[in-house]
Order: sequence, then structure tokens, then C-alpha cells
Amino acid sequence: MIITGMNHFQRVCLKKMVEWYNADADIYHTRQRINLDDVFVVWSCKTLQNYKCLVSTTVSGDGIYAEYTYNGDKQELYEDVYKKLTNTCITEE
Repeated sequence: MIITGMNHFQRVCLKKMVEWYNADADIYHTRQRINLDDVFVVWSCKTLQNYKCLVSTTVSGDGIYAEYTYNGDKQELYEDVYKKLTNTCITEE
């Protein structure tokens, strides 16, 4: 895989998130299927030849987000998918 720039990288990440989400939905029948309109980039950056992108969904309450890392030296894309377990407000040190 060769990434040609930040826009290309982000499009690949959004597509991969949809693919992962729908494959999981098909296997476990626990979620609705989504499309590209249901995902968005939270944050992304490029350092030297490497890219990083955090992607999430607009599906209310699912708490799913993915981290994509592109290693430009090896031309490999790594996908890590997470689910938010808690959301706690901490007001004291």
C-alpha cells in the first residue's frame, strides 16, 4: 500500500473503519451496518514518512473508535480498534 498524502490516508482510514464495523456487525448481528457518512476523523498527523489517524462513528452510544498507523518505511497500515468503557468526571487531584 502506498499512501500519497494526508487526504488519501484519511480516506483509506475511513473506508477501513466502515469495513471493520460492518464485518463485525455481520458476524455478531449486534450492530447496524454503516457507510462513509457515519464515520469521521477525530485527529490525524504526519511525522516524517509515517501517518496516524483516529476515526470514530456517529452511531449514538457505540463508543467505538479506531487508530490507524501507516509505516511509510514498510508501506504497512496497522489498525487498532477500541471501545470506550467509562466516562468519568474527575474534579479533584
